[in-house]
Amino acid sequence: MDIGKYTFEEFRHMAAKFHGYPAPGLLLGGYMVEMAKRAMPEVRFFEVVVETGKCLPDAVQLLTLCSAGNNRMKVVDLGKYALNMFDKFTGEGVRVFVDPQKLKAWPEYYGWFMKEKTKERQDQARLLRELEEAGDTVLAMRPIRIAPAYLGHVHQGPVALCPECGEAYPTAGGPRCRSCAGEAPYSVISP
Repeated sequence: MDIGKYTFEEFRHMAAKFHGYPAPGLLLGGYMVEMAKRAMPEVRFFEVVVETGKCLPDAVQLLTLCSAGNNRMKVVDLGKYALNMFDKFTGEGVRVFVDPQKLKAWPEYYGWFMKEKTKERQDQARLLRELEEAGDTVLAMRPIRIAPAYLGHVHQGPVALCPECGEAYPTAGGPRCRSCAGEAPYSVISP
């Protein structure tokens, strides 16, 4: 089954080039993104909130104009393989997710999704074949309205130099940058 305007093989090669290898989760994500897009034919400007940080965000970035960089895709890691696509002005849209009951018809696919086997024990050729044959038939979709907190873009606002480190930072966070306030994901090593 095709993924939007791409054959399965074409999308598999795109995924490999972008992601480093054609991850099953990215291929599944392609079907999810395309299902959501078909449900929103008249919406010109949409945004996406994905509920996992694994693979699915890459499918969104490959198949839409939504990316982490332009802030039209946000990751809210709830640990679920689902995406919410919505009109950026009204918040109305759809949530697409994997339906485990539908997935049971595809044993290798189900086993992969439910983490029943280690990657080494999976039959990769069968998994890809089942993934392609199943297409979007293993998905479900529900209408949603996104929470107001996820609508619109937060603009950075004024910028100043941090009095401690001397780097530019948005002043909305306080009198010093968030790194110097203790939120840095690193510590500086003295030479």
